[in-house]
Amino acid sequence: MSQTRTPLITPVLIAGCVVIVISFAIRASFGVFQIPIATEFNWPRAEFSLAIAIQNLFWGIGQPIFGALAERIGDRKAIILGAVTYATGLVLSSMAVSPQAHQFYETLVGFGIAGTGFGVILAVVGRASSDENRSMSLAIATAAGSAGQVFGAPLAEWLLSFMSWQNVFLLFAASVLASLAVLPMMRSPDIASKAELEESLGAILGKAFRDPTYTLIFLGFFSCGYQLAFITAHFPALVTEMCGAIDPSGTLASLGVSTTSALGAISISLIGLANIGGTLLAGWLGNRFSKKYLLAGIYLGRTLAAAAFIALPITPTSVLIFSVVMGALWLATVPLTSGLVAHIYGLRYMGTLYGIVFFSHQLGAFLGVWLGGRLYDLYGDYTMVWWVGVGIGAFSAIVHLPVKEIPLGQRAERALS
Repeated sequence: MSQTRTPLITPVLIAGCVVIVISFAIRASFGVFQIPIATEFNWPRAEFSLAIAIQNLFWGIGQPIFGALAERIGDRKAIILGAVTYATGLVLSSMAVSPQAHQFYETLVGFGIAGTGFGVILAVVGRASSDENRSMSLAIATAAGSAGQVFGAPLAEWLLSFMSWQNVFLLFAASVLASLAVLPMMRSPDIASKAELEESLGAILGKAFRDPTYTLIFLGFFSCGYQLAFITAHFPALVTEMCGAIDPSGTLASLGVSTTSALGAISISLIGLANIGGTLLAGWLGNRFSKKYLLAGIYLGRTLAAAAFIALPITPTSVLIFSVVMGALWLATVPLTSGLVAHIYGLRYMGTLYGIVFFSHQLGAFLGVWLGGRLYDLYGDYTMVWWVGVGIGAFSAIVHLPVKEIPLGQRAERALS
C-alpha cells in the first residue's frame, strides 16, 4: 500500500517561521538599548538589566501557560493573545521613565514572547509534521528565530541613529501586530495517537514529573537560558567596553564597522547568522543520532568556546571568531530538546511539557541577565559572571548523559516483558 509523504515545507511551518522571525528579531535587540537608556536616565547598568531579566523570567512563566492555552482554546487564539500582549508591553515601555516602570512593563513583553515564540509555535509545527520530518521541521522553525536575530540588533542600532529608542519600541509593537496576518495559514492537523488523545493533561504531567529523565532535561536547559540571555543582553555592551580598538585601516573599518559599539551589534547578528546553519544541522543530526549525546556535545562546545574567549585578550578578531563558534551552537539545543520531549512523552501535550522545561531555560536567562548587570556594577566588567556561565555550561553537558531516550510507554512495556 502506498503512503502519502507529508511535505517538509508546509503552510503551518511558513506561518510559524514568520511569527518567530519578527518576535525574535525584537527580543534579540534589547541588548542594544542597554547603554542608550542607561545614559538618558543616568541609571546603573543593573536597572535595565533587571528589566530584561524580568522579561526573560516572565517569558518562562508564560511558556507553559500559553502552551496549555493553545491546547485548550486553539493555537491561533493563543498567538493572537500573545502578540497583543507583546505589543502592549512595548508601547507602555516606550512611555516609561523610571526603572520600576520598565521592569513592570517587561512582564508583558515576556508574556508576549511566550505567546509568539518557541513553545506555542514548535508545538504547532511538531503536530503538523510527519515523524520523518519532525526533527527537521522543528530545526527550521528554530532557525527562523536565528534569522530574526541576524537583523534584529543591527536594525535597532540603525534605527537609533535617527530616531529615539521610544519610537523604535513603537515601531516594533506595530511589527508584532503585523505578523498576525499569516495566521490563516496556521491550521495544524491533530496527529496524536489514540492513547495520547485519551490521556489527560494531569495524567501525563504526573508521569513526566515522576520521571527522572524529565528532571534531567529540565535541569540541563537551565544553562542554555543563562548563556543565551546573558550574551543577548550584555554582549554588545561587553564588546563596546572591553574589546580592543578596531584598526581604522582594517577590513572591518572598510566594511563600515568602525566602532566597538557597531561591532557589538554586528556580533549578535553574526551569532544569529551562524546559528541558522548550526540549528539546521542539529535538526538533521537529530533524526540520525542520539539527541541526548548531541545535546551534551553542544553544551561542551559552548563551555570550551566561552572559556577560551574570556581567558584570551578580547580583540575584534576574537569577537568575530567567538560569535561564529557560539552561533553555530546557539539555538541548536532547541529542536533537540523539544524533539526529545515529543519523542519521550508524545505530541498531545507537547506545548505544555516543553513549556515547563523552557521555564528552566528562562530561570537561567533571568539569572544570566540580572547577574550580568549586578556583577558589572560591583566589579566594573563582565569577567566574573562570564566564568559562572562556563561552569553552568559544563554542568549541562554532564547532566544530559543519564537521560533515557526511550518513549515512556515503551519503557513500561519493556519493564513488563
